[in-house]
Amino acid sequence: AKGPSAFIPLGEIPREGADSSLRQLLEAFVSAGRVDHVAMVMGLHPQYLSSFWKTQYLLMRMDGPLPYHKRHYIAIMAAARHQCSYLVGVHMGEFLQVGGNPAWLQGLHCAPQKLRNLNEINKLLAHRPWLVTKEHIEALLKPGEDSWSLAELVQALVLLTHYHSLASFVFGCGIKPEEEQDGGNGCWPPSPHSDSSPASDDSMGGKDALQEVEMLMERMKLLQENQLEEEGVTQEEMETRFEMEKTESLLVTPSDILDPSLQSNVRCFVEDPEFGYKDFTRRGEQAPPTFRAQ
Repeated sequence: AKGPSAFIPLGEIPREGADSSLRQLLEAFVSAGRVDHVAMVMGLHPQYLSSFWKTQYLLMRMDGPLPYHKRHYIAIMAAARHQCSYLVGVHMGEFLQVGGNPAWLQGLHCAPQKLRNLNEINKLLAHRPWLVTKEHIEALLKPGEDSWSLAELVQALVLLTHYHSLASFVFGCGIKPEEEQDGGNGCWPPSPHSDSSPASDDSMGGKDALQEVEMLMERMKLLQENQLEEEGVTQEEMETRFEMEKTESLLVTPSDILDPSLQSNVRCFVEDPEFGYKDFTRRGEQAPPTFRAQ
C-alpha cells in the first residue's frame, strides 16, 4: 500500500484539512526543506512532532562545536548500528548536501580516525549501555591529534543516542523510504519477514522453524538451571520469564543480527556486527550488579 508507513493506513496520515497537524508539517517543511515520512507519521501527534522538530533542528542545523557534515556522519554511524537503512540513506544524502567528502561514504574505514574512535562507545550505547564506563570517555578526551573536546563529545553522544532512539521509531512505525530513496540505490533492503522479500522454499522455512524450536528448548534449560541457583523465585515468575523468552526467540532471532539482505551501504559503517544486546541479568557470569525494582 502507498503511504509513508507500512502499518498505518494512508487515510489516517495528516494532510490538508487537519489544521494543527498540517501546521506542524509545514513547520517541518520550512526547517528541513521537505516533509519526510517520519514527519508525516509523527504528524498524528502534532505536539510531539513540534517538540521533535525543534530538537532535530537544534541538533543538526544550529550552531554547535561539530561541523554539519560530521553531525550527519555520526547519525549514519548510529543508524547503521541498528541496521536502519532508512536513516542511513537519509543522512548520506544530507551529508553530501552540506559538503561532506563522498569518500567517507565508502565505509567507516574511510572516515577520519577521530570519527572512527566513536565506534566503541557507539556500539555500547546502541546495545549494552550499562557497560559504558568513565574510561571510555577518558580515552576519547585524551590529548592527541585525534582527541575530542568535551563540548564536541557531548554533542556527539547526544546525536548517537538520539538516532539510536529514532531508529526504533522508524522500525516501530514501519516507515517506508521516500521515492528518491526507493530508486536505484535501494537504501531500504527488504525485511526478511515481509511479503516483498524473495520467496523461499518450504524446506528453508522448515529449517528456520526447527532452529527456533531448538533455541527455545535451550533457553528453557538455561532457565531451569538458573532457577536452581536463585533463591525466592516462584513458579509463577519462572512461567512469566519463559513466556518472555519464547516471545523474544520467535520475534528476534540471531539471523536478524547478520541479515544477509543487509546491503553494503549500511554494513560498511558497522564494525564488529556480531556485537548486540545481551541480557545483563543473567546469573553465573561476571556482570554489573542489577537493580531490581520488583
